[in-house]
Amino acid sequence: MEAISALHAGESVLVAAPTGSGKTVVAEFAVLRALELEGRCFYTTPLKALSNQKFGDLVATHGAARVGLLTGDNSINPDAPIVVMTTEVLRNMLYERSEGLRDLRFVVLDEVHYLQDPYRGAVWEEVLIHLPVSVAVVCLSATISNAEEFGEWIGTLRGPTRVVIEERRPVPLQHHYLVGHELHPMHVERDGRLVPNPHLVALDREEARLRRGRERGPRRRGLGRVYVPRREEVVEVLHEHGMLPAIYFVFSRAGCDRSVEIVTRAGIRLTTEEEAERIRGFAEMRVAWMDEDDLRALGFDAFVEALAAGVAAHHAGMLPVFKETVEELFEAGLVKLVFATETLSLGINMPARSVVIEDLWKFSGERHELLTPGEYTQLTGRAGRRGIDEIGHAIVLFQRQVPFERVAALASTRTYELTSSFRPSYNMAVNLVRNYTREQAHHLLNSSFAQFLADRGVVALERELERDRAYLAGYREQMRCHLGDFAEYWRLRERAERIR
Repeated sequence: MEAISALHAGESVLVAAPTGSGKTVVAEFAVLRALELEGRCFYTTPLKALSNQKFGDLVATHGAARVGLLTGDNSINPDAPIVVMTTEVLRNMLYERSEGLRDLRFVVLDEVHYLQDPYRGAVWEEVLIHLPVSVAVVCLSATISNAEEFGEWIGTLRGPTRVVIEERRPVPLQHHYLVGHELHPMHVERDGRLVPNPHLVALDREEARLRRGRERGPRRRGLGRVYVPRREEVVEVLHEHGMLPAIYFVFSRAGCDRSVEIVTRAGIRLTTEEEAERIRGFAEMRVAWMDEDDLRALGFDAFVEALAAGVAAHHAGMLPVFKETVEELFEAGLVKLVFATETLSLGINMPARSVVIEDLWKFSGERHELLTPGEYTQLTGRAGRRGIDEIGHAIVLFQRQVPFERVAALASTRTYELTSSFRPSYNMAVNLVRNYTREQAHHLLNSSFAQFLADRGVVALERELERDRAYLAGYREQMRCHLGDFAEYWRLRERAERIR
């Protein structure tokens, strides 16, 4: 309600709240408010898949005539009052000074923590810097711990900005560590606070000692074997503990597809005969418009058989109709297990009872890096279905390359500081030179979040300077009337004084 009242008053808002806590309601109000004011609202997302899903949601609510979509692949009804787009599209519109920006009242920046992405993050800053001050922004994220600081920067750029923070998850989350076939709680309570499970700490140290000594074979009696469970074993554990439906994160598209093959080849079936028939019927209905030869070439038969067993992959390399089929069947509770890349953690509406993280290392584009606490929270944010599950479950598989205490710390950290990744690029430099004077370009660079963090005062002074220049321009405009230009009159008077 606080964020909605701020938008109603014409302020910008930053909402930092866990997944499933209702951030989308704030964005939906911004859309309605824009329509009330007979203006436009742009809804931006970091992913095409998320843009497509949001486009479908808004069309269902407001009708196809009032909603458009702009991504690298699609251009649908771009002049509509509500347009969903990727953030790069909006950045390009700002540089081009597009006519589409006319009557723009609100811009929603979903998953705004993408601002710290080393490859794309600068785009979010460019949008916030270049947007006209008259446009209110709605920034949404589940993983910003320095929200006040970030909100202060937005306020220096865009005027009054309300920061709304909610830390409680709507569905409590339990963290587990899967060692072999044994599922253990990651933390235990001691003296009123949660600490890493001492049993797992001891087990991890013993395993490290044995590994250093190159010993093999069974470990301590009664503890089971210490090993990384195979994917089919993980599915069995989830099924035994009533933790399905689940999302199993694998950080590669090929790994997701291979996982589905492994599980189905192992003969695992998570559906009843009746559910399998419903799945087949739905999948065939979704592709009824496609040619039989095309479906055969795309491996549709294997796709449907895996779906009928309750298992599917989900990643950006899939045909959109296949991916949408998976999403709809998972949401309906028919598909029980989805092997997915991390893109599924970014706002796509597929909540599950449990989330499985196979590996805490992921390839960043240049090297393999350990997940940050923010990335871990983003992934596990899918666990726990509001109104359905009393508790959500996050399961991390045994990590040979990461000490258990570090894993436990990753899961318990509540600090996800948002930092700037703003770096002037060749593309940015060309756009600045083409569209702005040297002084304006320097001013825009000084307005970045990176500069704000380095020297908060510079951003505030830059904005003061911009406002003063605007006031002066307004005064000069008022000095002209039907009798003439006062500035010209004053110059002539000064010249006359010098001649005398």
